[in-house]
Amino acid sequence: MTTSTPQWATLPGSAEHETFTVQVNGGRHEVTCPRDTPLLYVLRNDLGLMGPRFGCGLGQCGACMVLLDGHATYSCDLPVWSVIGHDVVTVEGLSGDGEPSPLQRAFEAEQAAQCGYCMSGILVSASALLRTNPTPGEHDVRTALDRNLCRCGSHNRVIRAVLRAAGEAG
Repeated sequence: MTTSTPQWATLPGSAEHETFTVQVNGGRHEVTCPRDTPLLYVLRNDLGLMGPRFGCGLGQCGACMVLLDGHATYSCDLPVWSVIGHDVVTVEGLSGDGEPSPLQRAFEAEQAAQCGYCMSGILVSASALLRTNPTPGEHDVRTALDRNLCRCGSHNRVIRAVLRAAGEAG
């Protein structure tokens, strides 16, 4: 278990700091922060996980997506208190063995990333889809990734990558 002290200043209007134990990428981490601190801030600032990114802060773009008990969830507007007792997985935790997962390898093979800013959220959403539907069709993939915004326009390559990963797994 690791213990950390927040590196960021207290947000205006924040409540008192509390200590929470969060389960992230298979490890237990103790963090101290106001209870309404967004999970994204805890992941990036306290745990040093840079995969989830700040995009909109409103749960609308998907750059901050994490798996919460296997479901793709926005972390930018999710208070840290709400994940206590739940399993959080970031893009860093998708492979488990330090090697790229089949999904990540498919994204590389299809050259799905352009600037890459949104890709961690898209990988997390695609991973959630493949866990529940290992043989999705194109419509399934498009529907699952509908909550992820990519401004570079690499959507078609992303769809091909997810379908490739499903084909390799099945």
